[in-house]
Amino acid sequence: MEGLAVKADGTYLDGTFGRGGHARGVLAKLGPEGRLLVMDKDPEAIAVATRLAGEDARVAWRRGSFADLARWPLADAGLDGILFDLGVSSPQLDVAERGFSFGKDGPLDMRMDPESGESAAQWLAHASEKEIADVLWMYGDERQSRRIARAIVQFRRGDTPLLRTAQLAELIAQVMPRGDSKIHPATRSFQAIRIFINRELLDLEAGLDAALERLKPGGRLAVISFHSLEDRIVKQFLARHAKAPPANRRMPVEVAFTPTLRLVDGAQKAGDAELSANPRARSAVLRVAEKLAVAA
Repeated sequence: MEGLAVKADGTYLDGTFGRGGHARGVLAKLGPEGRLLVMDKDPEAIAVATRLAGEDARVAWRRGSFADLARWPLADAGLDGILFDLGVSSPQLDVAERGFSFGKDGPLDMRMDPESGESAAQWLAHASEKEIADVLWMYGDERQSRRIARAIVQFRRGDTPLLRTAQLAELIAQVMPRGDSKIHPATRSFQAIRIFINRELLDLEAGLDAALERLKPGGRLAVISFHSLEDRIVKQFLARHAKAPPANRRMPVEVAFTPTLRLVDGAQKAGDAELSANPRARSAVLRVAEKLAVAA
């Protein structure tokens, strides 16, 4: 809330509504003339957003990815603040039927929108060994990506299809014994498959561009990321628009640079008090930037 610096009469967009925690925080600071737009891929999240909009006329909702926020006509007039809280939500992790968690047996789905695209099980049923290994390596930094991919392909040649989260987690554990590590062997693989299935990094890149396009001068962009791949994209995007590129001695003429963003307070992490109440915040990184007015 501090990063967004909510103005009572402003228009704000929560691109990852979830169950509305951040949205209600913004609403508490908005006056009667303020407006809150909320988006989410998840139909269960949109069901909550629909109820909130029914209770509060300042709220409007749209089902879909924040990558498409610039296509929402209600955002055309410009936004005073935009929030992205990246990755999977706690309700998605906690409900076994959504298939996000290796700690709870459920259908191997992993889609944030279960009515769109391929599930994890459907993709793993036909992807080549190389495709699987590449996803595990690129999106999970899994060093044993080839060994895991080979095991998945060998498993699906048998009589039992790979349809459950517990099956996949056990298969990976057999390939990669845990040893002394406190982290489950399937952690990186589940993360990688989820990111790929939901096009999370591609959506993030498109969403950042759309946010910069729709923010008003003085408007704030706040992004919470939970792993290094996300945070690297956010950090590089903000720096690209806030800082001049390093000088190149080979260039005969220095290229002029006009910043369009101002970084606010650097990377922020949860303190001890928050971590004790919410351990899932341990890997969260918040970055905030303010859009600058560009002279014509």
